[in-house]
Amino acid sequence: MLGFLFSILTLVLTFTYFVVVPLIEYFRDPKGLRKYPNLTLLSGISDLPFIYEAHKGFRSHALLKAHEKHPVVRIGPNALSYGVKEAVKDIYGHNTKCGKDLMYQELAGSHFHLADVIDKPDHARKRKMLSSAYAIKNLENWEHKVADMTARMIRAFDARCTSPLKQGERPADQDLSVDYRMWSNLFTVCAIANIGLSEDLGFLDRGDDLVTSEAADGTTKKVHFRECLHATAWAQSNLVWSYDWYQALIKLSKLVSPTYRQKWKLNQDWDGIVRNRATTRFKRYEAGEKLDDFFTAILQDKSGVPNNLEWGEMVAEVSIMMNAGSDTTAIAINNAMYLLLKHPAQLKRLREELDGVLEDDEVVAPYDKVKQLPFLRACLDESMRLLPPTTFGLPRRTPPEGAPVLGDYIAGDTSVSMSSYVAHRDPSVFPDPETYNPERWLGEEGKELQPYFIAFSAGARGCIGRNISYLEQMVLLASLLHRVGAYKTGEFQPIAGSDAFESVEEKERR
Repeated sequence: MLGFLFSILTLVLTFTYFVVVPLIEYFRDPKGLRKYPNLTLLSGISDLPFIYEAHKGFRSHALLKAHEKHPVVRIGPNALSYGVKEAVKDIYGHNTKCGKDLMYQELAGSHFHLADVIDKPDHARKRKMLSSAYAIKNLENWEHKVADMTARMIRAFDARCTSPLKQGERPADQDLSVDYRMWSNLFTVCAIANIGLSEDLGFLDRGDDLVTSEAADGTTKKVHFRECLHATAWAQSNLVWSYDWYQALIKLSKLVSPTYRQKWKLNQDWDGIVRNRATTRFKRYEAGEKLDDFFTAILQDKSGVPNNLEWGEMVAEVSIMMNAGSDTTAIAINNAMYLLLKHPAQLKRLREELDGVLEDDEVVAPYDKVKQLPFLRACLDESMRLLPPTTFGLPRRTPPEGAPVLGDYIAGDTSVSMSSYVAHRDPSVFPDPETYNPERWLGEEGKELQPYFIAFSAGARGCIGRNISYLEQMVLLASLLHRVGAYKTGEFQPIAGSDAFESVEEKERR
């Protein structure tokens, strides 16, 4: 009898906590958020609808559809999404009063890295420590590493391309496919590993991404880099939107879902990849090697004075370096090629621009020759506008005293965000926003678009690796298109589920 009563009491308390209390708070409306339309029927009382949209993979599309009707949408009990250009400055600008949201705290491990640290003074310390390594004036220090990886990718493509074809000749169907997504990701991982840690992973030489993962007890095994990273990103980005219940959702997802259980297992392997990268690099430092890379900036300042960071903080910085430093740039490179293949007129114009500055025998495009090419940069920015590497709104949090956004006072400790996928489709900034139009970025008119281009976020918390990303994108894309012919067949579509591209064949080898 007591057991039955206890079960009833548990059900009542659970129902009260998860349904009654949220409903009471919704109608009490202490922050004045009920005036904003909900993304879904239940968005005002629970974060679960937004988590469901994320799990389906249509979160950005749902936000875009909602913002076509409303400039501000409530996506959770304590979260607002914005969809008009003026909100960019209020939320992400240099003078914003908003800080990083609690989401980053939930995603952080034992130590914060540059991207997830919430405390502003601590962020300033970290940014100062790393800024010189990422600065434009220091790109020449890293160009030779990017050039080396580009040359390796060109060699891999040479080995897989057809022989030079006669005028009007078409290759056999079996020669018309390459997993460009995989290769571009191998390129960016190898590039950032070399730039950041002076490590040669060898992915581009082997054509695979097998890497060592090291457990906390020191045992090692071989795992696939991309599988572990993508599993981590997928699981975290689906569930993190309920900050209070994130840890509980992790445990629940492991219990009820074989898919999530496997993803979280791969997440542990990802932690092992990072641990092994950091340990390997630190052992080289202890052995007296003097290496020019990002890890040196973590170890000491420009004068050689040790930074004396805790080991956990160094590992955290390696994690974000290998994560954001590889995947987002790979997505950008992948999407740039995809859109060019779909638009042969722009592809032809870009080739003509490249052929005008590159010699016939230049296998790798020198950065100095391509960094100022207006149409190359326009193609990259337009692809990141249409298909941003990070589409969800990077959440910020209003200060305790509140802050104005779009002229309205938003109560303190409220999550506010703007999806780049939505921002880049504001027709008042980008006319005919669904059309691929690199020409919009040219000349003075193109400069006027930059304040509303948030593929790298904006303001003081914008992506520190922006310059490195452009370096990698420009050199690789210019080199490939100068040497390799990429054509679409009449049936051209990205391969389902992989975004790999059909129809890559070699131009006349030079």
